[in-house]
Amino acid sequence: MTVPENVLHRILRGTSPDTVAIETENRAYTYHDLQKGVALRCEQLTISGARVVALFESNPVEWLTWDLAILQAGLICVPIPPFFTPSQVQHVLNQTGADTWIGPVLESLSLKALNFAAGLCGWQRRVIPVVMPPGTAKVTFTSGTTGAPKGVCLSAAAMLQVAAALRDAMAGQRIGRHLMLLPLAVLLENLGVWAAFMSGAAVCVRDIKPLSVDAEEQQNLLASIARTRANSMILVPQLLAGLLKAANRGFVLPDSFRFIAVGGGRVAQGLLDQVSKLQWPVYEGYGLSECASVVCLNRPGAHRPGTVGKALPHLQVMLADDGEIMVLGAAVLGYLDNPHDPDQPWPTGDIGTITDGYLTISGRKKHQFITAFGRNVNPEWVEAELCSQPEINQAFVYGEALPINVAVIVSSGSDQAVQSAIDLANTRLPDYAQVSIWIRARAPFSTQNRQLTANGRLRREQILDCYQSFFQPSKLSLECT
Repeated sequence: MTVPENVLHRILRGTSPDTVAIETENRAYTYHDLQKGVALRCEQLTISGARVVALFESNPVEWLTWDLAILQAGLICVPIPPFFTPSQVQHVLNQTGADTWIGPVLESLSLKALNFAAGLCGWQRRVIPVVMPPGTAKVTFTSGTTGAPKGVCLSAAAMLQVAAALRDAMAGQRIGRHLMLLPLAVLLENLGVWAAFMSGAAVCVRDIKPLSVDAEEQQNLLASIARTRANSMILVPQLLAGLLKAANRGFVLPDSFRFIAVGGGRVAQGLLDQVSKLQWPVYEGYGLSECASVVCLNRPGAHRPGTVGKALPHLQVMLADDGEIMVLGAAVLGYLDNPHDPDQPWPTGDIGTITDGYLTISGRKKHQFITAFGRNVNPEWVEAELCSQPEINQAFVYGEALPINVAVIVSSGSDQAVQSAIDLANTRLPDYAQVSIWIRARAPFSTQNRQLTANGRLRREQILDCYQSFFQPSKLSLECT
């Protein structure tokens, strides 16, 4: 195993030892504390003989410390998302040949059955090493649309380059406090925290579940945002929509915020209009795990609402003949079972347009459906417009081979209020993209029912399977509304 250059120095370079690095509700940890903790765990890892480390630590402070220690020791980190099922976790362990487990043991997962035993670093086992692309430092698993997640291989250099670019994008904004909202197993938040460390900022950790549909959890989220008075945070579109709806009910975003990044899905123009009216410092971006998370980002001085911004300085973005977005310079290693030449462009699977260097996303190629009239529709576009209406919390749109587009709607409003909201959203859409029929969802789309990924994206196959009978052409009727 080749140990990289002092990656810890690259992340913590220029930070003052006495400055707060991580702030919880009960304690503050300085950069000196962080470096000391990383050094201790790095030594433990080296002595243990670990090679591939599954990181399932539930304590964010411990998670961040172990993450940096694994990176510094030149080992391979495999973050285990907290929302993965036991069968998915077992799949991850088998696919990566993980020999070390750090964190609490899942009651429904028998580590002993997988030949793990108590070791120097949690639980360890002897395994036949899995061959990975050279330079792999982290394997992040995408939740995807099926039960078997895909392992994306990332190099330390690629991740550090993105984190440094994010730091530079926030330069001059006086970012002293970053509020961590998304799970750290989500690469976007993981590298966002690294960028905050590179800026010498304090990462504020709070005991909240930002993507929960529970009313009490949503109030906890708003209270935490108000109390921490952070300068930056990362949102997914669903979170942004929720905050804007809270603003309509009286929530006031603290004036301490200077940089709010939003990514993970399309943001509707209606939401962007509300952001502009409220003068919130929201900057939309775009990325994917294969390219170490962020590819494009709006930023102060280079901001065009409605686009996802320009490519990060080390990347080139271009379009294939069919409009698919291609990324060059991300040093993509590919997947565990399908490596990629890092010198070749990466086909993202997304389609879009580029104007003056600013990228606009139309949607996913694989999600695009063709109506019975032969019109191509990107459902993310329609769903974003629907969810920009305050009465609609979530929406799923489908129309493959159908004469009309249909939707599954999550809303607490009356049928009449929902219909009015759909009618208003339809005025922003051409006739072939408008929603004609809708039903209420049986339950909100969530990670718990496997209908939502951790970064707020719809798991379309699961939703389609759940409501399959509604999408049958023979059963569609206006009575559904």
